[in-house]
Amino acid sequence: MEGVEIDYGTLKQALRDVLGEDGLVGDAPLGARFHGGKLILKPEDASLQPKELPIEDFFRKIVRVRDQLRILEQKLNNHPKLDGDEKQALQGYITRCYGTLTTFNVLFREKGDHFVGQRGK
Repeated sequence: MEGVEIDYGTLKQALRDVLGEDGLVGDAPLGARFHGGKLILKPEDASLQPKELPIEDFFRKIVRVRDQLRILEQKLNNHPKLDGDEKQALQGYITRCYGTLTTFNVLFREKGDHFVGQRGK
């Protein structure tokens, strides 16, 4: 059998499509009021330079964290070797991660894209 040449970009997009169909990853829209905005990290020490980052870049990173947590959650729930108690304990860690990230919900346009912690589950 001869080797098959695969275009990395095509493969990557195909994976995104499949994961998107399962609701594991997707393009979450940024809230309109943040378009073109900047995230500024300003040190207390005035002699140090602040760090500016386009809010869209920061938002994409937050969405990637959310998507990876969803994939982790899916893998955990379908893991054949973990018993119910182990799955529940690990799910608790994931839920607490979601809860920690609720601070960033203000960036999402759609409420359905929000992080939901312990109270929302």
